[in-house]
Amino acid sequence: MGAVTLRVGNLDAMIAYYRDIVTLELQSHDGPVAVLGRGHVPLVILHHAPELAAAEPRSAGLYHTAILFDTQADLAAAVYSIGTKSPGTFTGSADHLVSQAFYFTDPEGNGIELYWDRDRTQWSWTHGQVEMASLYLDPNAFISEHMSQEPSAGHAIVGHVHLSVGDVASAREFYVNRLGFEATANFGPSALFVSAGGYHHHMAMNTWESSGSGKRRLALGLGEISIIVPTTDDIGALGERMTHYGVDTRHDGQTLNFDDPWANRILVRAADHTNAAADPVATP
Repeated sequence: MGAVTLRVGNLDAMIAYYRDIVTLELQSHDGPVAVLGRGHVPLVILHHAPELAAAEPRSAGLYHTAILFDTQADLAAAVYSIGTKSPGTFTGSADHLVSQAFYFTDPEGNGIELYWDRDRTQWSWTHGQVEMASLYLDPNAFISEHMSQEPSAGHAIVGHVHLSVGDVASAREFYVNRLGFEATANFGPSALFVSAGGYHHHMAMNTWESSGSGKRRLALGLGEISIIVPTTDDIGALGERMTHYGVDTRHDGQTLNFDDPWANRILVRAADHTNAAADPVATP
């Protein structure tokens, strides 16, 4: 997964939150677009759109952007920063068996997950489904245990993106049958987790707060989701696949754009063109 673009009403306040509190680095700030990340990896792109209204309640869109940290020490440092500087934005934590996760909401209501993965050898699979749970995880105990460890270089990536959708059946048809992800976890009619390459999930879709919702109107919140594939040949093959299924696409030879059934914009790039994710021209 590549950087997630958010349309924001107060660019300065959102930069301050992600930089000073979540501990991301401001990689660039060009007019209405700010890119934040870790190292050379962009994670969140903020696109100033003060003319837009907030999203309607219970609409489809972003549930959370999940940032995956290399080490528990780096995760603990970020959780400690938020806990001390903006404790009101903390919404919960959980041990998911495959990972340890902490949840927050930014000043404009966009969900954030900060997490660390256990080694894949510790994940349990049954009939192609990964075992996950939501066990109690004490944030203070986690910080106390891991803050004493030496932090690494601070690398992080967008580990997965979780969406709010209108119904899971349509999400499965689009993201599994058409886009080509594999389903890795099903939670009845309310949630679906999907991935590529045997990961626990690169994307998830749920109806917990958005059941029955239709296409999104243009509003603050999620602007674009980036998916990175190995080569431009993969871009071409995916474009043909989506055209076969009647999905309206925009293809410039290097990137492929299309919308899911709820008008969530998807941008697919080849790995050798990921630097363009920070290009203001490429943002919606």
